[in-house]
Amino acid sequence: MAKHIQFSTIGGPEVLQYLDFTPVDPAAYEVQVENKAIGINYIDTYVRTGLYPPSQFPSGLGTEAAGVVTKVGSAVNTIKVGDRVVYAQSALGAYSEVHNVDADKIALLPVEISFEQAAASFLKGLTVQYLLRQTHEIKPGEVFLFHAAAGGVGLIACQWAKALGAKLIGTVGSDEKAELAKAKGAWATINYRTENIAERVAELTNSEKVSVVYDSVGKSTWLDSLNSLKRRGLMVSFGNASGPVTGVDLAILNQKGSLFVTRASLNAYVTNRQELESASRELFSLIISGAINVDVAKAQQFPLSDARRAHEILESRQTTGSSLLIP
Repeated sequence: MAKHIQFSTIGGPEVLQYLDFTPVDPAAYEVQVENKAIGINYIDTYVRTGLYPPSQFPSGLGTEAAGVVTKVGSAVNTIKVGDRVVYAQSALGAYSEVHNVDADKIALLPVEISFEQAAASFLKGLTVQYLLRQTHEIKPGEVFLFHAAAGGVGLIACQWAKALGAKLIGTVGSDEKAELAKAKGAWATINYRTENIAERVAELTNSEKVSVVYDSVGKSTWLDSLNSLKRRGLMVSFGNASGPVTGVDLAILNQKGSLFVTRASLNAYVTNRQELESASRELFSLIISGAINVDVAKAQQFPLSDARRAHEILESRQTTGSSLLIP
């Protein structure tokens, strides 16, 4: 027997249940991982609330964790029992002591990186990798806007931008979060509660605005993002923390300068083992070098049994950086 988090209906954090289950052996192309640390991501709340509903109920939750391989499927030859691994694109169910994962979704974890560091950074770090290196390749000296800069993805983006020699303007919700983002490498910050985002971007860029905006907030920042872009700029939407953008009149893109918009996701950029290895290698090298620091405060490490409380705190916007569940 093992423990996991399960839910049988969409809703608030109260639908999450901490239950016993009997693990099954991995299928031919799967490996079984004993999770040591589990990543909590905002997308998990989208699944729980039904924005991205699971295919069936009852359902597990979570897609990211780090741990040790305990069993391998009959067709797996790239991973062995005892390997330290991390994964971020598994089938739902990572909120668990034990999880079976497609071998092609698994990355071998260097010994220099702890399980906690890996689970706190893998999905978020791969997200930053495809955003800054593939969706739009950020150049040294380039100025760009990144929303929610003090969040888990945002703090990695601040550090990655600094490593690239680029100038990240980060939106934040408090002066404390502004200080944190700057400490991690943001060139400038905008407190969206007290400042007009687009006006402040114009001030910081001498009215030139920016060539790209990365927006995980959604509905509440949609127009601010478009208004911060220069002519033929790119708006990259990759989340909906304030709700999805709906009812868009495409003419607005013409009116604001023939803008481009993309709705990006990791699953469209990391589609096979080769792409996973390439992206993870770049992320791991930055963590090992110290360019990216992903240590998680003890206050944001929760027992697996306390997943409900972890979600409540995450959705209250009280957290900075990454949060973890520890089996």
